[in-house]
Amino acid sequence: MAELTQNPKPLARNLIDLIKTPWALIVVILALVAVLDPGNWTEVVSFAAKALAHTGQYILFAVLLLSYLKATGAEVMVARAFEGRETRMIFLAALFGGLAPFCSCEVIPFIAGLLALGAPLSAVMAFWLSSPLIDPPTLLITAGALGWPFAIGKAVAAVALGLFGGFAVRTLMRGGAFAQPLREYKPAGCCGCGPKQDDKPVWKFWQDPDRRTRFRAEFVHNGLFLLKWLAFAYVLEALLVSYVPADLIARVVGGEGVVPIVIAALVGMPAYLNSYVAPPLLAGLMEQGMSAGAAMSFMVAGAVSSIPAMAAVWSLVKPRVFATYLGLGISGAIVAGILFQMI
Repeated sequence: MAELTQNPKPLARNLIDLIKTPWALIVVILALVAVLDPGNWTEVVSFAAKALAHTGQYILFAVLLLSYLKATGAEVMVARAFEGRETRMIFLAALFGGLAPFCSCEVIPFIAGLLALGAPLSAVMAFWLSSPLIDPPTLLITAGALGWPFAIGKAVAAVALGLFGGFAVRTLMRGGAFAQPLREYKPAGCCGCGPKQDDKPVWKFWQDPDRRTRFRAEFVHNGLFLLKWLAFAYVLEALLVSYVPADLIARVVGGEGVVPIVIAALVGMPAYLNSYVAPPLLAGLMEQGMSAGAAMSFMVAGAVSSIPAMAAVWSLVKPRVFATYLGLGISGAIVAGILFQMI
């Protein structure tokens, strides 16, 4: 008791951190529903629980896959995308960007190292634009919430956006732009994402005690991460379906025209939702009248302009490159929404 009295700041910080967690927010939201609308509490909880249970199979497979990629050291495969001719590098970077099992802090030193070693900005841009949009867990979560056609469409949009950005930057660079794209970069440490990897993946990771330990750690960490965010997302979706008038959504981002798609991209750009929260919420919005094209545009724009992605870009490159990144991302989101709506 004396220690708590003498040093209250750590306790206060811990309480604040706890309040900010998705679990605490879920409790607060459900408590407010119980107090303000007790007749609807059971329906809200039931909706969220059923949706989470439906997605549970995808969560389990996604966590197993991501843990396997981390334990084997598959990140080294991504680095190979930046070897060879520039055109080949752009194609491989856009493809591997959608497969890379990087957390947001790992990508910063990885990209910084590539640029410092002379990797062309065009290939780096292709990777940067595609990597926030899709990865194996996100693909499965999107399929569980919005269906496989939407998930496959998002994956195609990720690769296409990477290619679009890569070749656009290559064209600009041939005209003399971005001669020195990189800021002075000083590594600030990462989130402890694991030991240094070998020169090639070790697919039979279970034969190595250190890799088995990493697999277990990644499984627990990623499993809890996905579970808490998806539970929070489905509670929000339940509130959306219950309390937001469908005609309001339909008026803003409904319809089949280009305008709702553009509006969705502009709204999605600052309204950051991580890739695990966005699919369930968009499923609720589509039930309320949001068009499929607007949903795709919102998701692509939100992923490209996410806080971790923008922070990574801003910390490494000069403002002109940063502006180009955002411009390519938003225009690509609008085009992806229009094409998906047409299909």
